[in-house]
Amino acid sequence: MIKQFITALALLLMATVMTSCVQDTLDVTSLKNKEIRISSKTRNKIAALGMKRDAPIMIRIFKEEGVLEVWKSKPNGRYEMVTDYKICAWSGMLGPKKKEGDRQAPEGFYDITPGLMNPYSNYYLSINMGYPNAFDRSLSRTGSELMIHGACSSRGCYSMTDLQMQEIYALAKEAFDGGQRSFQIQALPFRMTPENMARHAKSEHYEFWKMLKIGYDYFELTHRPPEVAVCENKYVFNQMGANGLNPRGACPAQLQTPPALASAYTAYQQEYEKKFAAAERKYDGYIWDEPTEAERKALVAKWRAQHKDNLAFAPTGSALEAGKLVRIKELQEQQQAEAEAKANRELAQKAAEETAKTTAQVAEVPVPEANPTALQEEQKQEPRNKLWDLFSFGKK
Repeated sequence: MIKQFITALALLLMATVMTSCVQDTLDVTSLKNKEIRISSKTRNKIAALGMKRDAPIMIRIFKEEGVLEVWKSKPNGRYEMVTDYKICAWSGMLGPKKKEGDRQAPEGFYDITPGLMNPYSNYYLSINMGYPNAFDRSLSRTGSELMIHGACSSRGCYSMTDLQMQEIYALAKEAFDGGQRSFQIQALPFRMTPENMARHAKSEHYEFWKMLKIGYDYFELTHRPPEVAVCENKYVFNQMGANGLNPRGACPAQLQTPPALASAYTAYQQEYEKKFAAAERKYDGYIWDEPTEAERKALVAKWRAQHKDNLAFAPTGSALEAGKLVRIKELQEQQQAEAEAKANRELAQKAAEETAKTTAQVAEVPVPEANPTALQEEQKQEPRNKLWDLFSFGKK
């Protein structure tokens, strides 16, 4: 009896372990009807850089430029870019995703495990970005199923063509087959150069982007994905003593950047500040008028009209090309004119509603009927002799 119980318990534990591992194992059986392949161009680049076919990868996304890059590790641990793609579609505008249904594509640092790879996707193939991550959750941000996927259609995702997604998925699968346990996606608003940071310095998201820039800078310096942690509702990068941090709790005093990295970053930042100051002077008095999703789509419609035979798909458009610099004074005057026009429309609508209401009230007032008593008195009087009226001169 005891032996049977132990056997049953062992089987139950084994089943539990197997169930919990399902999300950490990439099921490739469903790929038999979906071709995944890496182009000869990318294969040749990997070989030329002296990389293994199954070496670790990471992905960088630049939303404004509409570019997705795949980087791969060399034997020395430094990463080099092996290919990049024009993003077919992304929805919303620059800035982070904050809540379910806001159509925003995520910005931040995300870790992808095999269980987030979906060969059964309704959008050909997909990679779940793992939103919300620890940082997003620390701010109570909501949303789900934010992907990189095929089908060139987006409601908060980064969507590629099916052909592009074949290669991205294949590169990720090979890395997992080679033993990589997770890879990093850096989803950034734009390349965080002094020029771009100065151009976007007046954005409501600027402080958030300055935080992301630290992780971006570390990668630019080292060509290694930064170690990411969260405390005090903010990202911290490459910090010694960052294990087990509470995303909403205070950052421990003992957090420290490795000395060699800190020294390199200080020099990097000094050079950055000089270039940023020059760019800031260049954009003084101007503001970047970021395009809406509709404006980006209008740009694509124009492209398609001019190059009907050259576009194999319909990207939502580059925010960099659809946006423009405007003088702050001109923008303020435009915004004031739009606000006044809106107020006038609202007043006109309100006046029309009041008029309609008054008209309806008047229509509802009953028409008074004749006095029945007076009518009866009239009927009692003798009818006048019409012949007599002919001789009643001057009595009108």
